[in-house]
Amino acid sequence: MDRPDTRIDLNLFHVLDAIYTYGGVSAAARVLHLTQPAVTHALKRLRDHLGDPLFVRQGNRLLPTEKVRTMMPAVQAHLEGLHASVHAQPSFDPARLELAFTIGFRDILESIALPAVIARLEREAPHVRVASHRIVADEAERELRGGSLSLVVDRPLRAGPQIVHQHLADETLVVLMRAGHPLSSQLKLGDYLAAGHVTVSPLGEASALDVLLRQSGKFRHVRLVCQHYFSACEIASRTDLLMTVPRSYALHVSSMLPIAMLPLPVKLKAIPIMAYWHASTHDDPAHAWFRQCVIEAIAAGIISA
Repeated sequence: MDRPDTRIDLNLFHVLDAIYTYGGVSAAARVLHLTQPAVTHALKRLRDHLGDPLFVRQGNRLLPTEKVRTMMPAVQAHLEGLHASVHAQPSFDPARLELAFTIGFRDILESIALPAVIARLEREAPHVRVASHRIVADEAERELRGGSLSLVVDRPLRAGPQIVHQHLADETLVVLMRAGHPLSSQLKLGDYLAAGHVTVSPLGEASALDVLLRQSGKFRHVRLVCQHYFSACEIASRTDLLMTVPRSYALHVSSMLPIAMLPLPVKLKAIPIMAYWHASTHDDPAHAWFRQCVIEAIAAGIISA
């Protein structure tokens, strides 16, 4: 013999609570965004389950029976508990993270930011892993969208509406040369253009500075193109070649190499440094926390310079 089905749809208790609180089917229907027949049908189902009329009409109101008055404190407490459980935000603890984040960085920004970022992760999130990748500007959005990059920090990039961006700082350029270089006391534009230069271009393209100089009819003599900024700065510290770099990086390497730093004798606008991430990770606590670690490290490294 089949046993009777004693299961009760929990949604029926939402209807019960609304009728009990607002005193009628019509008011409950408005609050629950249901039709009156739907509320009436739910009430009938609950009456059948509980074997009680639940409410009796008195004028324009439905008054609860003794059974309802007795059970409603427990029903409402359970409904509030369920609602709180569904909408509760779990507490975020970086120490419990076991994730890997990938950042699209330029060589310079990697040197400025990663030491501070990793030192912070060792203190606060020792199980987080980080990879730094060199990116092609035109591919940044695709990699963020596909999830192969968590964050990109670079000069301004073209990006669609699904890419969130934030301005971090503005960078200026300076010229590095070996200590005792003939131009280390004063650097004029003519001397700068006539000197030999070492530049960095990991992908072989012309530097933004050379593009700007050519647009104004000026050219400098590039004798060496390197893949990495530190090796280029090391070469500049041992030869008569000049190296043009962001000021924050110049200060970073000046404590390691015997170099002099002078202002760039070309008037240029400051270079904006931007952070980019995909909108799908914007509200994720782990991504938001990691982004803030990187953003604070870069801002401190550039602004303090």
